[in-house]
Amino acid sequence: MSPAGVYPPFVNGSMAQKVPKYYSQLAPFAPLFDAGLPILMYHKIGPRPFGARLKGLYLSASLFENQLKELSLAGYRTVPFSENLEQPQLNNRRIILTFDDGFLNVLEYALPLLQKYRFQAIQYVVADLIGKANAWDLKVGEKAEPLMSHEQIKEWLQSGNEIGSHSCTHPHLSRLSLRDAQEEISGSKKRLEDMFQISIAHFCFPYGDWNEPLRDIVREAGYSTAVTTEFGVNGPESNPLSLRRIMARYPSRSLKTFAEKLSF
Repeated sequence: MSPAGVYPPFVNGSMAQKVPKYYSQLAPFAPLFDAGLPILMYHKIGPRPFGARLKGLYLSASLFENQLKELSLAGYRTVPFSENLEQPQLNNRRIILTFDDGFLNVLEYALPLLQKYRFQAIQYVVADLIGKANAWDLKVGEKAEPLMSHEQIKEWLQSGNEIGSHSCTHPHLSRLSLRDAQEEISGSKKRLEDMFQISIAHFCFPYGDWNEPLRDIVREAGYSTAVTTEFGVNGPESNPLSLRRIMARYPSRSLKTFAEKLSF
């Protein structure tokens, strides 16, 4: 069993060197990143409001910049999501940066830094909540955060970045009937394509909640990739409709985590 706060990473189901549970800096992850295609997962960039419950979903702009700078200096680069999967060679210093939900603070704080370091990213958008707020979080007492509007998403796209679908309303898909799940998955694709007049080929399972029947619906809807919240990197044999990701967040300052860092 892994120590608390440390996961055994997976590459196509195989165990590799132990790394921290969350990504905050490159050094402990470098060997794992060389073993497969890493996909980093972000949510909110910028100041964290007082009283936020899900603190780990916020990353300061300064830490985000440190991460981009470190990756850039190490020779990592991003290319369009689809191109990464069409050429899945390992040890080629490619990385995918993903943002879930479509928060406005990503446009405000992350976009200038992505441009500064010449990185691109994909933002997974909740189709029915564009220009609104994170209604799915408000139900559990989380602070409201504005989501990007139609015009702001166009700005994101015009800056060389991509968007994908994060469903219509951000539900736990496995708790829905298959018919309702199909509407969330295929309906969001059609809405986004109609709104932005582009092909939507990439899907993100809300909450990382997926199973094989849901994956089949994603395939039938015409998506070419889908990402989960399962930990690890991706190799040539990875299923493109259940890709692994690594969550980026600030490093824990607990004594336990400090002790674990000393063991690397």
